[in-house]
Amino acid sequence: MARSVVYSQAGSPADVLEVIEQDSPAGPDRGQVLVRVTAFPIHPGDLQAIEASAFAAAGPWRLAAGIEATGVVETVGPGVDVAGVEPGARVSVFPQPGAWSEFVLADAQFVVPVPENLSDDVAAQMLVNPLTVQMLRREVEATRAVAYNGVFLQTAAASSVGRLMTAGSEHHAIGHINIVRSAEGADLLRNRFPNTPVVSTAQTGWQPEIRKLAGRRPITAAIDPVGGRLAADLLDLLAPGGTLISYGRIAEEAIPLHATTLLDNALTIRGSSVARWAAVTSPEQRAWDVQTALMMAHDLAAQFEPAARYDISDIAKAVEHAVRPGKVGTVLITFS
Repeated sequence: MARSVVYSQAGSPADVLEVIEQDSPAGPDRGQVLVRVTAFPIHPGDLQAIEASAFAAAGPWRLAAGIEATGVVETVGPGVDVAGVEPGARVSVFPQPGAWSEFVLADAQFVVPVPENLSDDVAAQMLVNPLTVQMLRREVEATRAVAYNGVFLQTAAASSVGRLMTAGSEHHAIGHINIVRSAEGADLLRNRFPNTPVVSTAQTGWQPEIRKLAGRRPITAAIDPVGGRLAADLLDLLAPGGTLISYGRIAEEAIPLHATTLLDNALTIRGSSVARWAAVTSPEQRAWDVQTALMMAHDLAAQFEPAARYDISDIAKAVEHAVRPGKVGTVLITFS
């Protein structure tokens, strides 16, 4: 028997998720790998998918949650010839629908060997977040002036993606300003990255403060996983010709937007997601990005410190923690 986190209706994850026991998967088919999962992360996108599942009106159903996990190879199916993917090897998998399970059958092309010097904490997060950062960096660097005298804004900057984005941007001397929701989160981020300015939206006059910090540098881009009113506020801060890059929808409300906001300053809104990366990226680019993700996991291991660890039996508490204001890092689930 094997445990799995499933849901049978769309809704608040804390309410609809349940841990069940079911038969372990059969042996892998051709091109598949059977992985015994040891840990998995709770990403905001995982929770958003549960809240608005496309299966909500499809009658009785039960769906396993999650897209990323780390674990140990149990067996490999016929035709699997991936270096380092063999019984007993530590691996991570993404994209893997139903990753929040004790055993998963993964397509071998999405199974990545874990270097020996990486902990399970890092291995469980080493794909989705670093790949998201690479995707966002390409989007930001495509906007005008950022690589020269421009500056970009980043919301949810205390998240795992935010911390990796800051570390990489500091390394490449790309100017940016971090934005968080609370004064406490701002203090924590200042301690971690003293050379990058951070502003809390909880303070009065946070938008003028950002303009002051930017000075004469144009704010040419903003990356945002929140949406809603905050996204509209970011558009107001962009220089003419600037771009808002949206990669999430944490806020429940839509972005309040009048056409003149875009027209008067020739602004652009672009959507981007790691799910789309998985769907449209060429095998060659995907391999390059995965290798870069491994480098980030090795060189920036301190930025992968989890917000907390929970046993799978405490999935409701873990989900509550994952959406808690002021959370720094990613919540991880382990199997005892």
